[in-house]
Amino acid sequence: MKRTSKKLWMGICFTMTLVFSAGSFVVGSDTTHAASAGTADQIISTGSQFMGVRYQFGAKAGNTNSFDCSSFTQYVFAQNGIKLPRSSRQQSTVGTYVPRSQLKKGDLVFFYAPIHHVAIYMGDGKLLHTFGKGGVTITDLNSGWWSSHYTTARRVL
Repeated sequence: MKRTSKKLWMGICFTMTLVFSAGSFVVGSDTTHAASAGTADQIISTGSQFMGVRYQFGAKAGNTNSFDCSSFTQYVFAQNGIKLPRSSRQQSTVGTYVPRSQLKKGDLVFFYAPIHHVAIYMGDGKLLHTFGKGGVTITDLNSGWWSSHYTTARRVL
């Protein structure tokens, strides 16, 4: 009887180990997705703090008194632990390609050919970026000029 109890106990322990291990794999993948979504929200929150900060072509990296499009994305992502190259063209080569129909919050969106503008996708067709007189602003990706000059997108999260 003692031997049977020991085998039964070992069987129960083994089964429970498998159950909890399998559960952690499922939780792990959900946790990764949740972490990416949380990081995207944090990036958008960080970038939104600079609404109206003036645009300056060639703005110095790390400067928060003015931005150009790529110094803005580089700075905002860096504040959230993600290193990006300096120029929009260089940024368009990192991460993975994302079709326009599959954009998610936090994706980098690029314009022109050759590429010389970058924005952060906010979800719901909105972009957070900087250009021209208004500085850091929110724009509708699916309207007019921005829609017709869209080139590609990359996911770095």
